[in-house]
Amino acid sequence: MNGIEQRSVVVNDVDFAYLAAGDTGPLALCLHGFPDSAHTYRHLLPRLAANGYRAVAPFMRGYAPTAVPADGRYQTGMLAMDAIGFHEALGGDGDAVIIGHDWGAMATYTAANHEPERWRRVVTMAVPPSGAVGAGFMQYRQLKKSWYMFFFQHRLSDVVVGMDDLAFIDGLWADWSPGYDGTEDLGHVKAALRDPANLAAALGYYRATLGGVGVDPGLDEVQAAGAVPTAQPTLYLHGRTDGCMGVEIADGALPFLTSEGSRLEIVDGAGHFLHVEKPVEVNALVVDFLSD
Repeated sequence: MNGIEQRSVVVNDVDFAYLAAGDTGPLALCLHGFPDSAHTYRHLLPRLAANGYRAVAPFMRGYAPTAVPADGRYQTGMLAMDAIGFHEALGGDGDAVIIGHDWGAMATYTAANHEPERWRRVVTMAVPPSGAVGAGFMQYRQLKKSWYMFFFQHRLSDVVVGMDDLAFIDGLWADWSPGYDGTEDLGHVKAALRDPANLAAALGYYRATLGGVGVDPGLDEVQAAGAVPTAQPTLYLHGRTDGCMGVEIADGALPFLTSEGSRLEIVDGAGHFLHVEKPVEVNALVVDFLSD
C-alpha cells in the first residue's frame, strides 16, 4: 500500500491503530475527521515520507481498529491530548508538524496551542478555527448545512446512521463532496464505523461538543487552547464546493491566521474531502508549506 504500514501503540490508555510511512526524520502527525478514517491520508503519507518525514495517521479514538475508550471522553481537549500523546510515544521533537482535517483540524488547533513547543508548523483542512465556526453558525445558510450535528444529539441517530450498511454516510459524502466518487473511501469508513460501538463513539464527538456528554472539567484548560490563533505558521485549506462547511466560512479563518507565514488557500474543484478529491494539488500545497 504505497509503503504504508499499519502499526499500533497505546496512548492515554487507549490501544490506537495507525498508518505509517517513513521511519526517519521529523514526525508528521495526520488526524482525520468524520465520517472518515486514517486511510484518508493514503495519498499524503507517502508524499510526506518522500520528503523526509515520519508520517503517521492514527485511527482516531473509537474508530476501528483503534479501541473504543473506556473513559468515554470525546471532547476536543481529549483529542488534542491524544495528539500530544502520539508525539510523546513516537519520540517527536520540536521539528514535528501536525496536520488535521475536520475533527482532526479541531484537535490540531488545540494540540498546537496547548503545547506549542512540540510543533513547528500546522496544517488544517475543511474546518476553520472555532471562532470562525461559531460566527458561521449564526448564519442560516451554514445552520442548514450543519443540521446533522443537532440530529446526532438524539439517540435515534445511532439507529438511523447505522441502517442499510451506513447508507447515511454515503449521503453525507455525496452532499459534502459533490461529484466525487468516494467508493474506496467509504469502504474504509464503514469498516471503521460498522460496529455499533464504534459508531456510537464517533457520534460521541458531537455529543460532547453540543450536548456536554462525557465532558471532563479537568480538560477545560486544554479545551480553551483551541479558541485562540495558533502560534506557529499555519496553512488552512478549504474546498471551493464544500457542502459541509460553506466556503464563505473560510474567510472567517483569516483573523486566526496571524502568525508570520500563515495563509489561507481555497482549492478549486474540491469539496469537504479535498485531500482525496484533489490529492496532487493538496499534497503540493502541504509539502511546499512545510518546506518553507
